[in-house]
Amino acid sequence: MNKDDKKLEFALAKENYKLLLIGFAIIIIGFMLMMGGGSEDPTVFDEDIFSFRRITLAPMVVLFGFAFEIYAIMKRPKEK
Repeated sequence: MNKDDKKLEFALAKENYKLLLIGFAIIIIGFMLMMGGGSEDPTVFDEDIFSFRRITLAPMVVLFGFAFEIYAIMKRPKEK
C-alpha cells in the first residue's frame, strides 16, 4: 500500500464542519438574546424579564440552532 493510497480521512467533510460552526453561532446568538433584563436593586421587580425576545424568540433560535447542528452532522458530503 502506497502512502498516497492511505489518506487521512475525517469522520465528516469540510462542508459539514462549516455547517457545524454556523449552527454553533446560531445557538450562541440565541443565548445572547436571553441575556439581560435584570434589576440593579433586588427588591424591585422588573417586567422586562418576561419580554417576547427572552420568552419566545430566544428559545426558538436556540432550538433552530440545535436542529441545524443535527442537519450538519447528518448531511452527506457530495461525491467527487
